[in-house]
Amino acid sequence: MGRNTRKRRTPLATKAIAASAALALGGGGLIWANYYASAHETNKAWGNQTKAAGAQVATISCPDVGQKLTNVPNQARNEVAGELANLDRQITDAYQRLATTRDAQARDGSFVQNSILQPLKDRRQVILDRIKLEITRVGGTAPSNLNVLASCTGTPATQTTAGGQQQNAGGQQQNGGGQQQNGGGQQQNGGGQQQNGGGQQQNGGGQAANGPVAADFVDITKVQPNVAAKPQKTGNASTGTFTTRCGVNANKNHNTDNVIVAPGVTNGAHHLHDYVGNQKINAFSSNDTFLQGGTSCQNGNDLSSYYWPVVRVQDGTQDFDQNADGGGKEGNVGKILTPVQAQIKYVGSPTGKVVAMPQFLRIITGDAKTTTNGLANANAHWSCTGFENKVQLTTQYPICPQGSKVVRTFAFQSCWDGQNIDSANHRTHVAFADAGGNCQNGFKAIPQLTMRLVYDITPPTIQNGQVKNAYAVDGFPEQLHKPATDHDDFISVTTGGLANKIANCINRGQRCQ
Repeated sequence: MGRNTRKRRTPLATKAIAASAALALGGGGLIWANYYASAHETNKAWGNQTKAAGAQVATISCPDVGQKLTNVPNQARNEVAGELANLDRQITDAYQRLATTRDAQARDGSFVQNSILQPLKDRRQVILDRIKLEITRVGGTAPSNLNVLASCTGTPATQTTAGGQQQNAGGQQQNGGGQQQNGGGQQQNGGGQQQNGGGQQQNGGGQAANGPVAADFVDITKVQPNVAAKPQKTGNASTGTFTTRCGVNANKNHNTDNVIVAPGVTNGAHHLHDYVGNQKINAFSSNDTFLQGGTSCQNGNDLSSYYWPVVRVQDGTQDFDQNADGGGKEGNVGKILTPVQAQIKYVGSPTGKVVAMPQFLRIITGDAKTTTNGLANANAHWSCTGFENKVQLTTQYPICPQGSKVVRTFAFQSCWDGQNIDSANHRTHVAFADAGGNCQNGFKAIPQLTMRLVYDITPPTIQNGQVKNAYAVDGFPEQLHKPATDHDDFISVTTGGLANKIANCINRGQRCQ
């Protein structure tokens, strides 16, 4: 099995999440209302449906099979990745059926189990059997408990793991590298969650059953400071920085693929990505393709791919993909927002020197499925300009004051196992440093990739439990557009010795670009 790279939680953060779970389990069912107030209305697959009080299941929660597969032989990885993509497609199809059968659910209390969850389990079992066959065919050993991952459950909105319904009394979670706080326990309410007298939780201008909802937003001026101090630097710290300028994707280089997780699978992400850096990244790209891809970066030797899910504003406007896979057909609706700033910077280790990143290293930070997986791998950070050093949010989107802009930041894993450019679950070959800034288990410190994306967004408003002019990050449809699902992807591709130049700059304490 691979090493455990989960970030450590502080006791306060653990208690806050436990309290949130207890609160959620005691909550009542969601009463669905008829309020699709966006381009979502005109799409037949997600059309304007009348929800009833008996329709309490908000989303479908399935075990994340990919995270359990830590020892897939290299010869089987592409085949297994394709089967994992099939599992995602099955969940998407089941969620769409869930979202379009509310009347039937209200009339028949067993409808979800009999007509959606049981058929889904049967289809998943077929895929799991194929995954086991692919692994054993090349001499590997499949996990003995794989079959238990076939069953999925229907989850009420009040019980989604990243629901943002609990105040945090100061407990926050660091990612271990000292550069960014995770905030897994930061489930601030701050006045952002309201329900109307009829018990209906409505989103007013968002995506209704698909989110976001009022509880997903908070007035950042009402949140207590929660950013912890960074680890102290030692005398051997690598204090330099290297900034690469790659633009904001003004040329609208988008697709809904994910070449890391689902190579060779069209629409493997089920949501739209912004791409900067390498300009030829899609599901069918290879290492050879990367070297021929060109770049949006000013430094022509930086052919790395930096990509993240787009942010949309849901004010009734439409975009080019309103009827496309990964877009409106899968609940990702509204106007796509281009960042007004995109800063990409590599920083050092507070406790030692860094080694150069290997060519074609792949890193995913955060988890696109926290709504059903939980917050163990969450690494989302939302804030506002003027508040970044005081407040970082993981489970809520900020409502920024006048003159302030929304900020998404990421601090990637900064420890590498020294051998692999990827791993079967795309996590175990890299890790976060511990609370003191040290890499553990023989891992080596590498330049830590940090990204800061700034958006000019008209602040949403919450009235009578409804959020108007909501914004949200794209995601898998069953993840309900929760803020904690934010994530970022990176493939290191350099020429002309740039990887060594970045490491040397950082180790010498210089400021380079």
